[in-house]
Amino acid sequence: MTPEEERDNALNELARLRAGLAAGLTPEQSARLNGATPEELQADATAFAAELGAANPAGSAPRSGGNQGPDVVTVGAVAAGAALYRAKHGLDDDGRRPERRPVTNDGGNPFRENGYSMG
Repeated sequence: MTPEEERDNALNELARLRAGLAAGLTPEQSARLNGATPEELQADATAFAAELGAANPAGSAPRSGGNQGPDVVTVGAVAAGAALYRAKHGLDDDGRRPERRPVTNDGGNPFRENGYSMG
């Protein structure tokens, strides 16, 4: 096979894929399309999709993902999203964690209760 024939075959395959995906067909289904021009391929793809009852209308891409979940919050701006992140992770406005106070320990029993006496 000459380089020109390989190029032509690749271009024909690309045209079939484009026409098929635009009509909501899978790549395997797009390989079955017939036509010499992009318009003929598009017409064949539309007819084939109608016969199969393809779920995707012409021009739309297949959707994936689904529900984002309850923890995904839609916000209007980047600043609002940054504020939500800081609030969730306990950061101040500069993005730093608040300073923790050192715990004083006198070396005694940490479970000791004040005011208890044995009598």
